[in-house]
Amino acid sequence: MPVVVLAGTKKGLFLLRSDELRQGWILDGPHLVGWSVYHAILDPRDGVLHACTNHEVYGATVHRSRDLGKTWEHAENLGLPDDSKLKLERTWHVEPGHADQPGRLWLGAAPGVLFRSNDGGATWQTIEGLLAHPTRERWFPGAGGMCCHSIQLDPADANHLHVGISAAGVFRTHDGGEQWTPVNSGTAADFLPDPYPEVGQCVHKLLRCAESSRLWQQNHCGVYRSDDGGDSWQRLDGNGLPSGFGFALALHPRDADTAFVVPIEGAENRVTSGGRLGVYRTSDAGASWDLSMEGLPEHAWTGVLREGMAFDALDPFGLYLGAQSGSVFASADEGQTWTEIASQLPPVLSVEVGAWS
Repeated sequence: MPVVVLAGTKKGLFLLRSDELRQGWILDGPHLVGWSVYHAILDPRDGVLHACTNHEVYGATVHRSRDLGKTWEHAENLGLPDDSKLKLERTWHVEPGHADQPGRLWLGAAPGVLFRSNDGGATWQTIEGLLAHPTRERWFPGAGGMCCHSIQLDPADANHLHVGISAAGVFRTHDGGEQWTPVNSGTAADFLPDPYPEVGQCVHKLLRCAESSRLWQQNHCGVYRSDDGGDSWQRLDGNGLPSGFGFALALHPRDADTAFVVPIEGAENRVTSGGRLGVYRTSDAGASWDLSMEGLPEHAWTGVLREGMAFDALDPFGLYLGAQSGSVFASADEGQTWTEIASQLPPVLSVEVGAWS
């Protein structure tokens, strides 16, 4: 099955296509010219492209294409209820639902809100359980705004979700979004008077392992793992990572002990640690980390954002990395070696991967 990498940039969406060997790549684009594409997916259920799109003039919306980017339509009347006194600021992440829910999509946005669609993205409904959460008055925006950027579904239960919001923390629901529980115990918020509050943590990226209930989190204040659905978190940096600060996170599709991060110097200097674009891998559930950068530039004062890394499910699996310098890199051997597959693009905001039919 051919592979497609979706690179969202500040000035449109680019598609990179290859075969299963992932050696040669064909660049297609830009699509959605002039729009900042914060995240895009190729829905595995029907092959429709969905993109979180933001524009300085036209605002925030979601675009979709049924013909692989030739034509696009955008969601009408996407917004928040008037009585919420909140305004939709940015769309951040779109996530497909379960295979047995063909029209179900989830959309994360700022200011810390979640939407659901049951008709393939034509219309969207606000999830009131998060919009009116009793802890909302203690949430506040991070540097990128108060964004709901991570949406993780339980593969076995469509009503069981986790979301990550900056800066509010991780929240969990077991009833499809009616009720949400903060699950941040053990996650630090060093910038607050109480460093371990119920909410207020600045989670940068949250992922769930495909074949277990383990969660991984790259946070403003460290890298974390949870083995109990978020009830407790264990901090994993300081054992091979040059910094606990970062945004990007990727997982092994079949091994819950393996994860990848791209450390950043820190909140006040958001460039790659040591001036090099390095991907760090753990194969022992975070007990140790090793640097992988063969094929990556040795000198690179760039950044990799929260949606800037993705992985496929092939064997060996592939990893994909997009940098604000406008380069996209791919690894077809599980992160051991890397190849630049696109350069001189606008700053890359997001990288996603799918199968092209």
